Amino acid sequence: MTHQLKSAPRIADDNGQTSLDPGSQEAVMQEKEQSHGIFLHTGWRSAGTWVWSRFRAFQTVTAFYEPLHPILGDLREADIPALEPTWTSGHPTLTAPYFTEYRPFIQDNMHGVAGYRKSFGTDRFGPSADAGFSALHAYLKNLHDQTTSEGKIPVFKFCRSLGRLPWFKSAFPQVMHAVVVRNPASQFASGWLLHQQWNNPFFVAAPFRVLGLNQGEPIVKQVIEACGVRLPPVPVTSVDEYAAACEQYVRTVDGDNAYRAFMAMWILCAVRSLDQADLLVDLDRLGQSPAYASALRAQIQGQVAITPDFGGARDLVAQTKGNARLMKGIDGRSIKSTHAAALNFLVSQKGTSGPGAGITAVVKEKLALARELSEEWRYY
Repeated sequence: MTHQLKSAPRIADDNGQTSLDPGSQEAVMQEKEQSHGIFLHTGWRSAGTWVWSRFRAFQTVTAFYEPLHPILGDLREADIPALEPTWTSGHPTLTAPYFTEYRPFIQDNMHGVAGYRKSFGTDRFGPSADAGFSALHAYLKNLHDQTTSEGKIPVFKFCRSLGRLPWFKSAFPQVMHAVVVRNPASQFASGWLLHQQWNNPFFVAAPFRVLGLNQGEPIVKQVIEACGVRLPPVPVTSVDEYAAACEQYVRTVDGDNAYRAFMAMWILCAVRSLDQADLLVDLDRLGQSPAYASALRAQIQGQVAITPDFGGARDLVAQTKGNARLMKGIDGRSIKSTHAAALNFLVSQKGTSGPGAGITAVVKEKLALARELSEEWRYY
């Protein structure tokens, strides 16, 4: 059975703002049996790692970090201890290195996690599962089933799954599919500052790479055109070569185009994922509203019988406001039209009434917040 977040009721938080009520989402899911694990679908720089760390704290949970990450293809057990957060990552302090949970699945006397393929590392946006999805399904099912057979609750934190969420939802109906949502200005700013201050181009290059590798899909071509994205002027050859070209491209990219690419990716993922979610985790609200955090905990407890502690959530909206003066190379006044283009694309896909109305309302709120935050950016 498909459980969509239709025109769900909304709650006011402690600041008087509204968001989807996690309690109302429980009513939408009431026919669903107890979930056998969680698929936590996140975007880059969305604070999804912090949310994942809240689940990892439980002894009853086995929490897999980014099961689609390319590093898993060559991972050796001896590599794991060195895979700790860097002080520039913004990630929480971890009790164990990122990929510790994969130790039992690393092939004996070899390298790489059993069943992993490098092709898993690129998100896809086709309307139906591609030829490689059966192998991806088998790989994740092995991780899931071995974990549950040991009496543990599997929690997977994805960063490359939002485009494929409809495929995952069909293949894994027994798990709770939770989508982390953060306003696009804050999410973009997090990656942009790493690029500007620490010469880390990955997060600025990622939207160009994913859009370019998927530009043959009609919906991807449409969002590229709608947002006016200028892709790197190089042919798409191998994934590795195109990824390298994208990282080189963004070393001199103008901020306006970088934001357009990010926004195209953000709104495309919203279109593909939000109405597939069993639960939305709103990171903009989580650090501001104890009422929202409490309702979210209750909803998760009702589905997977664990109660994560969200009490230490940072106010990420205030953080973005505080970092506005650090945003160099991009002027908020020049990207206003990008928000309007993204909203028009969403409406063309989901409409403003009927089943898509609730999701359109959520995205409108996120875009309004993004406009407010980005207005403080000035090109210096």
